[in-house]
Amino acid sequence: MAFFIRWLWKYLNYLIIFFTPLLILPLPLIIPSLESRCGYVIILMALFWCTECIPLAITALLPVILFPMMGIMESSEVCIQYLKDSNMLFIGGLLVAIAVEHWNLHKRIALRVLLLIGVKPALLMMGFMVTTAFLSMWISNTASTAMMLPITSAVLQQLSDTEAQAEVREMDLVTSKAGPEGLENQAFEMDDTTEDRASKEFQPKDSSITILSTKESPEAEQRRLKREQKYLNLSKGLSLSVCYASSIGGTATLTGTTPNLILKGQVDELFPGNGDIINFASWFGFSFPNMVLMLATSWLWLQFMYLGFKYSEKSSGCVANKDGDTEAYQVMKEEYKKLGSMSFAEVSVLVLFVLLVLLWFTREPGFMPGWGSVLFNKDKPYVTDGTVAIFMSTLFFIIPSQMPRCWKANVDGSPLKPPPALLNWDVVHEKMPWNIILLLGGGFALARGSETSGLSLWLGQSLAPLQSIPPFAISILLCMLVAAFTECFSNTATTTLFLPVLASMATAMKLHPLYVMLPCTICASLAFMLPVATPPNAIAFSYGNLKVIDMAKAGFILNIFGVLTINIALHTWGMAMFDLHTFPDWANVTTTP
Repeated sequence: MAFFIRWLWKYLNYLIIFFTPLLILPLPLIIPSLESRCGYVIILMALFWCTECIPLAITALLPVILFPMMGIMESSEVCIQYLKDSNMLFIGGLLVAIAVEHWNLHKRIALRVLLLIGVKPALLMMGFMVTTAFLSMWISNTASTAMMLPITSAVLQQLSDTEAQAEVREMDLVTSKAGPEGLENQAFEMDDTTEDRASKEFQPKDSSITILSTKESPEAEQRRLKREQKYLNLSKGLSLSVCYASSIGGTATLTGTTPNLILKGQVDELFPGNGDIINFASWFGFSFPNMVLMLATSWLWLQFMYLGFKYSEKSSGCVANKDGDTEAYQVMKEEYKKLGSMSFAEVSVLVLFVLLVLLWFTREPGFMPGWGSVLFNKDKPYVTDGTVAIFMSTLFFIIPSQMPRCWKANVDGSPLKPPPALLNWDVVHEKMPWNIILLLGGGFALARGSETSGLSLWLGQSLAPLQSIPPFAISILLCMLVAAFTECFSNTATTTLFLPVLASMATAMKLHPLYVMLPCTICASLAFMLPVATPPNAIAFSYGNLKVIDMAKAGFILNIFGVLTINIALHTWGMAMFDLHTFPDWANVTTTP
């Protein structure tokens, strides 16, 4: 029996692939309609996405096979969904992020911010969170976390080493002044201040400090154990702060994380007359203040869990240890010096990056006519955020990475070779997450298939009785559902599956579609509780200082905080920005036969 169970477990993915289509096959056979056929495809893809029995991107390609074979959509119409304007925006944003990473500009920005903020525990955690969140707004959450965690480890190791050396010097000084008997009395007198100071800091598990002698006194051993425990707590807090900040920071910009772009694509697909309600500027105006609010609450909660709120000179060893602060500061300063002065390539990437952001903000700022409507979009939306992203990212393949020196020759007299461009295709091919582009396309194909088959209309009619429930209660419940779902499944798959259903529900209840779609999209990024929930969590967990229970305890409360802050944002400035208290005319498109 045990052998059979092990065999089933090993071949579980194959069994799911084979039996799942057969088990749900009665749906289109018993109810022979376009709606049931589309429902069959959606249920099959949902199960494949949740179990990951085959790669997510391959599952996203199933509409190309099943929709034409079931008579739902023509193949040419399905394939068009896989490279829409939102995909172009995603590709352009990723090309910029790849250029920033390729020239190490993100590390320079991170170290500069940390040097400005300092290395005291409260400020150190704030500095790492702010820096990671800012980087995650523009580059991938995974890259931000992978870059910041080694920096945190180096800084904490230096703080721990310095404090250990200070304790040894202090004990040696007491020994030389008081002798053996005096040492015992003096150690007893020092116990209160040392214990109070040492109770709030930590040391990483992999520390290799061997400063204390093997014949250390009981008092010295106690101080060492307390120092290691406080640095262990600080290590856990900083590791969690980095991975959480990367997920939170990605919500601030439209290109920060995939669910944001899925929302834009779904809104444009399901409600084509929405007037570009979701663009870079409008998303940033709503999400950036919410990101700051979530970041602040996360910082306060992690402070409470791992550091406490007492930061007087007597009660906080890390704050009082000026030598440790100085040497840890020097670690970051040396890392920054290794980068050297900014090269021509770094300056070029920074200028193009800033210019891209400015063009995104000023295309359609909302409170005044933007350059897009004045120059191009007088009667139709010819130019979008995707147009700007592709234009600016193309420049990375044109602008040289070094200042041209046409009038000089090499030292050996050989002719000069033209410098390479800021980006080349080999680098892009290696770092571009092509699977996400297919995932986006799969979601757009599902949305289009639901509309074409009439499944969206059927869902809307079925969900009409929900009108009796207060809207704010629906928003909170749906946010909690999505936040729980995304802990176990990909945030991309979560938003792809939920958003078309939420759009149908909103139109049936005569709610503004963004009233439920917008908060649930952001909640899909609140994967804080489990290491498998998102790559940043897995990276932080792999460093060895964290246990699953540590992440679960911190993440559960942060999930609640996140749902609350998102709904506060929705019912305050969100209402004013998107006019969410009214049902727009463009939302009637999914309810018309």
